Parts: sequence; structure tokens; C-alpha cells
Amino acid sequence: MSSFSSIELKHNHLIDNIMSYMTEYDDFMESVSRVLDIGCDVDGKTMTWWANQVTRDTRQPLNIKCVGVNTHDKLMARHENVSYQRVDDIEKFNSSKKTFDILLCHDQLQNLINPYEALSNWWHVAEQDAMLIVAVPQTTNVRFNILEYNVHLEQKYHYTMPQLIYMLAVSGWDCRSGFFKKDINDPWMYALVYRSNIEPMDPKTTNLYKLAGDTDLLPKSAEDSISKYGYLRQRDLMLPWLDKNNMWMEQQ
Repeated sequence: MSSFSSIELKHNHLIDNIMSYMTEYDDFMESVSRVLDIGCDVDGKTMTWWANQVTRDTRQPLNIKCVGVNTHDKLMARHENVSYQRVDDIEKFNSSKKTFDILLCHDQLQNLINPYEALSNWWHVAEQDAMLIVAVPQTTNVRFNILEYNVHLEQKYHYTMPQLIYMLAVSGWDCRSGFFKKDINDPWMYALVYRSNIEPMDPKTTNLYKLAGDTDLLPKSAEDSISKYGYLRQRDLMLPWLDKNNMWMEQQ
């Protein structure tokens, strides 16, 4: 179930908050060859957006191939560079080949029963240094100076930025080189992280302290917080976003 009242609003949310930033980086856009839309909508609007991208200077098609996966029966989009794969469970989606440069998980992670399994499986279908884009609603927010706790109808877990960073890092995604955003008046968290060469670890035996000591997958500010206090404090996080601004998380 989507957090948005329409597919159009959901698509515009992704464009406005993430993908519009990415089109400003020509070399990056030209490096993308295959995109995976995890939990794609039936209209395939996001995949079509990628498939229609062109270079900014010569307006030549980038010819990006897009694959969508979800549990519904069909895809309405008609584009030569867009294909669809029906799966029984997007958490278990896997492939024998590492083929994708960008993996999109927009408005989906909060609905998964086992996000660790999902993030691990997606690591295995990503090219080396591929980018995973995640947008997930935070369940605890400040609204009119009052703490507000919300859980969407299909949401399974309590999500905060420290928890999201841990989930990504323990699943082999490089958060140190990644980008994050959470605005005070926006309940959504955004993360763009890269596939590391460290295979997904067992969350049963790998805690934040071990991640900080044995890997370089956590942001430096997260490592400093863990080293000083023995746990990760959201107020200590200073995280960059795609516009290169640093963001303090203290009052988010």
C-alpha cells in the first residue's frame, strides 16, 4: 500500500526530492545503463522517466534500460527500454547476475516484513559501486512542537535515520560515501548509498559498534558518536545531501 493518495503524487515526490538533483550531474547520468524499480507502480511512470532521459548538451537519448518488479500482474507502460517482472515477494527478488547501476526503493521499505533480507538480496543484483536510492517515512516527527508518532497502515517497523543507516550498512551498502536528507517539516527520509565490496553481514551478530570498528560503511559522524557514547545518537549525525550541503540531524 502506498503512502500517497495517487500514483502521480508519488511520482512527483520522487522527482522533486531526488531525481531532479541527479539530472544536474551529466557524467553520472551518462554512466547509468540499467535501472531497477523495486515495487514499481502499475503505470511504470518512474521507469519511463529514466528511459526517456537525454544528454543535456546534445539531447541524445541515454538509452537507459529499466526493469520494474512488483507483485501485480501487469505493467501499463509501453516503452522499448522498459520491462516488467512479476514476483511473489519483492523482498526475495534476486538474480544470478549483477546487472543494475541504480536500484530505486521508493515508498516500499516500510512495508517489508524482512528489510534485512531485501537489502541483502538487492546488494547481490547490483553492479559494483551501484547506487541504491531509498525513500521511507520516519515514524517519529515533530509537528507544531509536539512529538508525533505515526504508523502507516502497512508499515511494519519503526524507522529513524540511525536505524536506516544501520540497516543499509549491515547489508553491505556504503553509507560513508552516501547522501542523506531529512527536513524538519518533511516526514520522509532519503538515502542514496553505494554497493560496497563488503558482503551483507548477519544483523544477529553485527551491531553498530562492530560496524564502526571493522568496516568503513558508516558515516564518519556516526562512528564518532558510537566511539564517544557507545551508541549512535541522531543529534550527532552530520550528513551531506546531493546539493553538497551538510545537514545536522539534531532537531529532525
